[in-house]
Amino acid sequence: MTYMDKLRELAEREKLAELGGGAERIAKQHQTGKLTARERIELLVDPGSFTELDKFAVHRCTDFGMEEQKILGDGVVTGYGTVAGRTVYVFSQDFTVFGGSLSGAHAAKICKIMDLAVKTGAPVIGLNDSGGARIQEGVESLGGYAEIFWRNVQASGVIPQISVVLGPCAGGAVYSPAITDFIFMVENTSYMFVTGPDVIKTVTHEDVSKEALGGAETHAEKSGVCHFVAPDERVCLQDVRKLLSYIPFNNLDDAPRKASNDPVDRLCLEIPKILPDTSNKPYDIRKIIVDVVDDGEFMEVHAGYAKNIVVGFAHLGTKTVGIVGNQPAHLAGCLDIAASLKGARFVRFCDSFNIPLLTFVDVPGFLPGTNQEYGGIIKHGAKLLYAFAEATVPKLTLITRKAYGGAYDVMSSKHIRADFNFAYPTAEIAVMGPEGAINILYRKEIAAAEKQGRLDDERARLAELYRSKFANPYKASELGYVDEVIIPEQTRRILISSLSVLAGKRERGPSRKHGNIPL
Repeated sequence: MTYMDKLRELAEREKLAELGGGAERIAKQHQTGKLTARERIELLVDPGSFTELDKFAVHRCTDFGMEEQKILGDGVVTGYGTVAGRTVYVFSQDFTVFGGSLSGAHAAKICKIMDLAVKTGAPVIGLNDSGGARIQEGVESLGGYAEIFWRNVQASGVIPQISVVLGPCAGGAVYSPAITDFIFMVENTSYMFVTGPDVIKTVTHEDVSKEALGGAETHAEKSGVCHFVAPDERVCLQDVRKLLSYIPFNNLDDAPRKASNDPVDRLCLEIPKILPDTSNKPYDIRKIIVDVVDDGEFMEVHAGYAKNIVVGFAHLGTKTVGIVGNQPAHLAGCLDIAASLKGARFVRFCDSFNIPLLTFVDVPGFLPGTNQEYGGIIKHGAKLLYAFAEATVPKLTLITRKAYGGAYDVMSSKHIRADFNFAYPTAEIAVMGPEGAINILYRKEIAAAEKQGRLDDERARLAELYRSKFANPYKASELGYVDEVIIPEQTRRILISSLSVLAGKRERGPSRKHGNIPL
């Protein structure tokens, strides 16, 4: 065979590998509104930057006639490319080849790029579109999943791991995305569940659709499994690129800075208009966030889940910050089980990757009720407390209004080692709100007033007396729990200045294998 013959053979093999399951199956993929594995990679990475690995890999199964069904690549495209010039590793499952099912060879390809990603300090992005384990391979397929899971755990906190679910993701396949840092899904075409509708109907007699059981909306709003939802795959992959623009590519790097013409000393003129005159009126904390950060750009994470707390990324003085804020527009900003989980997970990601934390506090307490207590609000609320206390990145806290009870402590208070704590003049820092407090502090006076028929007037008087003591930030400021009471218009300038001061912060906890977060 001549040199030219060998080149032709290589070209033929490459063409065959790139065809995947064949033209007919590719057409069917397009008909369902889905892109192919390679089309997805092209949209994700910079043009012309992708280098494929293991293009000619095939499975090793010889049972059930599988020795006669070998397709180059074995249902997954793996390799590396760049996003905005920075290296990323990618695997993209090909549903046109054996339904994207995972074999031993398929898993080995994924494991190879995960190992390379950890060695070189670059993110792993998984484009998931798979029918699950390849049944014909039995335990080899299951072992392949476990090898991936183990690597997910080892890479956690070392490199960012992003899962993009662009089709079915069922059974054991769901646990790799669950370990990763962020999950993206697409409306109407993405599904995640441990057991599908048919099995559920057989076992529990529940009749549920794939969409209701494990669709994007379900996981974005009910389970909290999904962080981002997009209307189609193209928008989804652009959102992945956007997320990458905020985060460092490993735990030793700094996050990328974004040039901005937004003046450091720009006044926040909208905040006084946003804050209500009375303490019981709702407002949208996102409007305050947008008024403070560079160019008003805020990438919210988990927007559909636990709406009583807001988390996401922004730039402040060109630096990436992770933002956590109570949301008075939903459940009055109370902390509950879902909000605690959402906040804790986000705080721990930021701390793992050296992203400073900015916390906006307006919290009347933890949500009361038997559902919360039976659901374990004690241990789940402790997760958010643990996450903030554990974090050693620069931590800025701003109390905009209410900071009551244990929730005041939990929300990155000075006592759990926030670096700079600020408050607006509108801040109220107390054990509880006036109506509840006077019932305890002034029982005799209230009882006497009730007998005299002047209960309402007396309660109003006592509540005002309590407010005069605690409905302000000055007692906390006297004790050093608040570093400075600031006027809202100066928020941006003060936060950027504080962030700059903390740039060289170094803090190490006690030597230990790891803590035991209250799971």
